[in-house]
Amino acid sequence: MTASGDPDGSTLLTSAEVSDLLSAVVEHAGGSLVSWRLDHVDANPRHSTTATYSAAVDWPTGRRTELLGASTRVGGRRGNDDRAMIFGDGNREVAVWLYPDDPDLPGLRRAAVPNGLAALLNEHRVLDHPVAGDNIALEMISYRPRRRAVLKAAITTSSGPRTFFVKVLRESVYGPTLQRHELLRRARFPAAVVAAATADFILVLPQVPGRPLTQAIFDEAMPCTAESLIMLLDSLPASVVTLPRRPPWTGAVATYAEMIAAAVPVLDSQLRWLIGQVSSGLAGQPPGMEPTHGDFHEGQLFVSNGQITGVLDIDTIGPGRRADDLACMIAHLSTMQRMTAEQAASLTRLINLWLQVFDTRVDPAELRLRAAGVIVSLATGPYRGQEPNWQAETVRMIQSAVALVQSSVRV
Repeated sequence: MTASGDPDGSTLLTSAEVSDLLSAVVEHAGGSLVSWRLDHVDANPRHSTTATYSAAVDWPTGRRTELLGASTRVGGRRGNDDRAMIFGDGNREVAVWLYPDDPDLPGLRRAAVPNGLAALLNEHRVLDHPVAGDNIALEMISYRPRRRAVLKAAITTSSGPRTFFVKVLRESVYGPTLQRHELLRRARFPAAVVAAATADFILVLPQVPGRPLTQAIFDEAMPCTAESLIMLLDSLPASVVTLPRRPPWTGAVATYAEMIAAAVPVLDSQLRWLIGQVSSGLAGQPPGMEPTHGDFHEGQLFVSNGQITGVLDIDTIGPGRRADDLACMIAHLSTMQRMTAEQAASLTRLINLWLQVFDTRVDPAELRLRAAGVIVSLATGPYRGQEPNWQAETVRMIQSAVALVQSSVRV
């Protein structure tokens, strides 16, 4: 397909047409492409598309499963595109790479292999004795191509098992992220300690104490109270408001809705209604000057004995409205997937209980409108991750957002 008919490359990178590009990259590396499937898509309509592919590759040493990436931009290559292989037809250029050689994550190559990570840990004396690659079990937690990667490193040591999380960042966000960690640790906020910070934009963080809230919310005992969540946010240091402002999720609701409508056209009318309701309902509200986390949800928190013991990603802290953080929590809880009927009922009770408390801190209608806006952003996830039944999951999420907007007029 020509660039004029597919300017952002979204059709090319999600169709069989991309096969020749993937084959060329694999052959250049000395292998032979056997098969592939689309693994992840980041689409920004009319601007850019990035995708990853899980592929079976025959190498001289045998067959392995590999991850490949490709991205296109309207207007051609720029930034670090030249670190990848570039293919062009005179009208459009495509950057293609073989993981872990992500063009925007130079640290990924050594962080993603045990021997490379062992050398990094030893160089920075993360442990009290040297460690070998054979003692490290690596697990990819998340990989947003050209944005960030997080790996879990389970290390066998003479004094017992140790677990670290390795965050591989882009150069532009590395310094600000490190600054935020240092700011919060000085304030005794329960963010992770930075065990190592490297010149190729890697942060090594020890596992925080406790259990993930994502697991604990299904315990019979209350994992933590709504009041403790608010108190945690209130304990963010006042200097957070001097950091650059990150736009709230609701600020981009129209952009996320456009992405969803492109993938699931049947939702177009509902999405237009949601955009109108959220935008008009929040019109005129000031951006806020409270310290905020910026991406506050159950996946970021660890708990123990009813107490919050650790907070993960703090890259997004900055000035904002408390309602944005509380809405983010409600939105994520409202869109959890793959639960049993019993778990779903338990979670609904927890959401309703926490909502009652959140309503005493922020305007209830604003809370629900902002939560609906966050859900619209989350609803891009099933398609991006090419999850099973992603269309049905997307529809379910948008229905949750609609229900929250409808409830906002009753509170």
